[in-house]
Amino acid sequence: MKKILTHTSSDFPIADFTSLWEISTKKKYPIYLFLGLCLNLIIAPAVYAGNADSFTKFQAYALGLLGIVTVSFSIYLFVVMFQPEKF
Repeated sequence: MKKILTHTSSDFPIADFTSLWEISTKKKYPIYLFLGLCLNLIIAPAVYAGNADSFTKFQAYALGLLGIVTVSFSIYLFVVMFQPEKF
């Protein structure tokens, strides 16, 4: 049986969103992705300000995201190297 909110239409199932919420609280990857994108909002303007005449804003955001992914991957590899029994 699906729960229905009273202020929405009758064919809008709330159970789909509650199951999505339960999955996202169990798995931390969506939170990490959200925090990484928020960090990119801080880093990209700094990259753009450093090279405003040679980069577009899109390139600055792409470089910021690339930097975040590179640092995250490096941290992951160091953790795997020094604590291999966890993996």
